[in-house]
Amino acid sequence: MTADLSPAQRKFRAAMANLSAGVNVVTTDGKRGRAGTTVSAVCSVTDTPPTMIVCINKSATSYDAFVENDGIAINVLAHEQEDIALLFANATDTPRVKRFDDPRWDLETYGAPVLSGAAASLVGRIASVSHQGSHSVLFIEVETVVTNPDTGGLVYFQHKFHSINVNA
Repeated sequence: MTADLSPAQRKFRAAMANLSAGVNVVTTDGKRGRAGTTVSAVCSVTDTPPTMIVCINKSATSYDAFVENDGIAINVLAHEQEDIALLFANATDTPRVKRFDDPRWDLETYGAPVLSGAAASLVGRIASVSHQGSHSVLFIEVETVVTNPDTGGLVYFQHKFHSINVNA
């Protein structure tokens, strides 16, 4: 697949590997079922109203669930949650139907799965969707925020996870 990339695409991907990004597991639940995926393309937009963007690949098996379900949670992973990032990035042999079996997931309270111990979880609804190339940009109006200020964060840089531990 990488062999099919143009030189410009390869340079772009190399540059993006040098862009440190927070690691998030975005989750949803609703009429299209429960789903989750690991993403680094998450960004705050405004606090009036509180809005985030999440970029989702249109070819992702969970794409329909994200754009058609009501609730979405952006779980900003803590420094010790690399296992969750790998699980939802399809980097393990765990079947999709088993991914939420971990007791750290609150599946009932917020309308979308929220990860206990995450650095932050922002839960809301899709306000609008914009399509660009292979991805859709979901604008999420945030209704509920859960924070855990005593934990560090998890970032992705140069194709590797790196922990940021605030208590070190």
